Order: sequence, then C-alpha cells, then structure tokens
Amino acid sequence: MAVSEVRGAEAVVGLLSDRVIKTRVPKSYRVRELDERLRMERTRAEAKIISEARRLGIPTPIVYDIHEFSLEMERIWGEPIKHVISLGLSRSAGVLVGRLHRGGLIHGDLTTSNMIVKDDRIYLIDFGLSYWDMTLESRGVDVHVYYQTLISSHENHKELMAAFADGYRSSFPGAEEVLRRVKEIEYRGRYKVETL
Repeated sequence: MAVSEVRGAEAVVGLLSDRVIKTRVPKSYRVRELDERLRMERTRAEAKIISEARRLGIPTPIVYDIHEFSLEMERIWGEPIKHVISLGLSRSAGVLVGRLHRGGLIHGDLTTSNMIVKDDRIYLIDFGLSYWDMTLESRGVDVHVYYQTLISSHENHKELMAAFADGYRSSFPGAEEVLRRVKEIEYRGRYKVETL
C-alpha cells in the first residue's frame, strides 16, 4: 500500500516506506496499441539508462523490478538539493552531470528537484525524459535547464552556476564547448522573448 502518491504528466509515483513504484499513465489521445507499446518501451529505456548511469559512477535509485508500464525502485530518503544547496553541492552536481554526459547520456529534466542529497551524496532521480545523445546541443540544453532552475530559485545563482561549471569541467573533457553552447542557448531564448 502506497504511503502517498505523486501525479505527474507522464507517470504516477507511489511512495512506499522503502521503495517507489513509478507507473506510466495511459494517454487517451493515442491509439491503445500504440500507447501501450510506447509506455512499455519508455519504461524499459528508463531502466536501462538508470543502470547505465550507475555503471558510470552516478548514484541513482536501484531498480528492483520492471513491469510492463512501471518500475519498482529504491526510495532515496534525503533532501532535494534545492532545499540544501551550497557551492560544494552545486560543484558535486557538476561532476555527476559531467560523468553522465561523458557516458553519452542526457538527463532531460536536470532540475534541483531531481537531485536528492543523502549522507553527503547526491543521487540523480527521475530519468523519465532521459536519452542517449552525444551532441553539443543536447548537452547544452541539459546544463541550461539546471542553470534556469538556479536562476529562478536562488539569489546566489551566479556563484552556484560557477561552482557547477567547475565540477563539470573536472569530469568532462568537452565541458568548455558545452558551456559556450549554454550561453548561445540562453541568448537565443532572450532574443525570442525580446522579439515577441
């Protein structure tokens, strides 16, 4: 029996005392057979990416079981990084994201809500939008999402971003190129807003 439940656009997450059950919800606007196939494929892909991230040295929840449309995973009891962020934690987040990108993985939803701190370790969670990609643009967008979260939530966002970039550089040889792309993405976004 779930202790509580969290509903998102793509999934319902049942929170038990020792585990999480993430179930992809059906989309009524899709043909049933297509919907089931997509949900099944995305569930399996998420499990594979979590497993690959762990192999790359990134703390993630352990996947206990895979069902048709759901994953049964370890529950990480900790604080979302957004509530306890410091320069040291932001730098550590940069190290983890650098490892992820070096391994060819994109998180897809790299917010401070999807990083949990437990016993001074950061765990990346919610790989529902993750995918394999080695392109500069995808890596840049991933980092840009993290930066936007900092800008919208923390007064000292510039220092936190600099600490993240420092950690990112330390674990990913292509970091400088990605960080330049992040600035381009930011400029493109500002330009669109100014021309509306």
